[in-house]
Amino acid sequence: MRYLEIRRHSIRQKPGIHLSHEGVLLARKTGETIGPFSKVVTSNLARAVETAVAMGFAVDEENELLGYYDDKVEKEVRWNASFEDLAEAIRQGKKTEKFASNLKRLLTEIAEKMPDETSLLVITHGGLLEIIGVICFPQADYSTWGGSFQFCEGIKLGFDGKNFVSWELLRVSTCA
Repeated sequence: MRYLEIRRHSIRQKPGIHLSHEGVLLARKTGETIGPFSKVVTSNLARAVETAVAMGFAVDEENELLGYYDDKVEKEVRWNASFEDLAEAIRQGKKTEKFASNLKRLLTEIAEKMPDETSLLVITHGGLLEIIGVICFPQADYSTWGGSFQFCEGIKLGFDGKNFVSWELLRVSTCA
């Protein structure tokens, strides 16, 4: 089995692009309880890279697909949409489904290259993280998943070499 631990970046002070002091502390605290990872992939946005580093992990690769979705997807789903709303948007087979499929394809390609019994850390963003969970597990009962992922929270996906076969929601306390 291979594992992909996919987490949302830590706290930033908008409109700034960098983590806040509180964000660095939360990422450090989270990093103390996770890993080790054979590889770390982040979006190309500063807050994602800085989250991985503050967690104590060097970034091996940046990928802009993990950074944001375009205006066409945003017209179909709001940023803070529920898991159920995202699943419905994906079922519609429009822009959200195409974007979600591209994310799943990217993660599948990365997971296929991983050695067995290893773990990968992915740092992405709110909205994208929820889309990843829904596209990888379209038949899940999302009523048990709770609300949108908060800072440093995420989902751990199990990959058997061909498919995503398990998930574990990763919730954290935002008290740094």
